[in-house]
Amino acid sequence: MNVSPLDLRQQRFRRTLRGFDPVEVTSLLVAVADDYEEALQETSRLRQDLVRMETILAEHRKQEQGLQSTLMAAQKLADDIKGHAEEEARRIVTDAQSRSNLLLEKTQTRLEDVQREIDGLKLKRKDVEVSLEAHIQTLKNTLEFIREQDARDQEEKILLHRPRKSETTEGSKEKEQDSEPHQMHGITF
Repeated sequence: MNVSPLDLRQQRFRRTLRGFDPVEVTSLLVAVADDYEEALQETSRLRQDLVRMETILAEHRKQEQGLQSTLMAAQKLADDIKGHAEEEARRIVTDAQSRSNLLLEKTQTRLEDVQREIDGLKLKRKDVEVSLEAHIQTLKNTLEFIREQDARDQEEKILLHRPRKSETTEGSKEKEQDSEPHQMHGITF
């Protein structure tokens, strides 16, 4: 049986000769009705709070699931990004090593070429030095020869210009010879 607070307030009992005091019974019924009404209001408020809390809890559970999904997607994305970054880093390092090796090979080849050029230039320098020394020696020899020729020619000129004590006819021949140009070893005086 459902009894409401209003039912308790309106309840009337029959009177009997030896019954309870009606004022006390009425006071008790009013007090019980007030307490019962408060309990029903509290129960109703608690039910509404429970429904609201269950709704909030359901929303939080949905948000938690969404956050978990987002977190899992973010973790997967982070793992993918990390994997791609590591792969890219390996590729960059491999490319850099390949370029470095190629550059090193080119540099080594260029170094060898430069060393060959230097060695070739050293040989050419040595050849030029030997050639210059030979030319200088040839020029010295030629200069010495010319000087010796000049000295002999000078001696011959001096000897030709001296008068001889032999016959006068020879003296006149010498004068004629002195007036003519002299040729010695293909040189005209």
